[in-house]
Amino acid sequence: MSDLWIFGYGSLMWRPGFSYVEAQPARLYGEHRALCIYSFVHRGTPEKPGLVLGLDQGGSCRGVAFRVDPSEQQATIAYLRERELVTHVYREVERPLRLEDGTGRGVRGLAYVVDRAHQQYAGRLDPETVLSHIRDSEGVSGRNRDYVIATSRHLEQVGVHDPLLAWLARTLEAETLTPS
Repeated sequence: MSDLWIFGYGSLMWRPGFSYVEAQPARLYGEHRALCIYSFVHRGTPEKPGLVLGLDQGGSCRGVAFRVDPSEQQATIAYLRERELVTHVYREVERPLRLEDGTGRGVRGLAYVVDRAHQQYAGRLDPETVLSHIRDSEGVSGRNRDYVIATSRHLEQVGVHDPLLAWLARTLEAETLTPS
């Protein structure tokens, strides 16, 4: 069985939820990280949707590539399909990844990209609209604000600067510290 690599660019980076034998910084070309998906389950509801990350068309994205042991591949794919394909706003695709481990090695990895034709595709929203969706939304996986703050912190720890996520995290943290 060939190697199975999974590309994480959001919560999969800091909460993969599956076993892996190797994790390497990696870049995926052709898509970029964006808060472009209305969350109806994990971080919001249909009545009060949150916003979560998706891989949207264009650019590139730095993330983490996880190599899965052959004995765990089927279970890992089943887990990811249950987690990522709840409402089918993501499409499961295989993409070339460039490992940023000093070798420049190329691998093929499983990634979850946004389906732009899906009703949950939010597209590009202005920062204040993004903030208003995230501020008070909550779903089965918790508060949307916690997801954004945790993702921003993790990206910073691995040397990825995302200006919008950083601004959102600072704003949300400041609001938490300010009494109502």
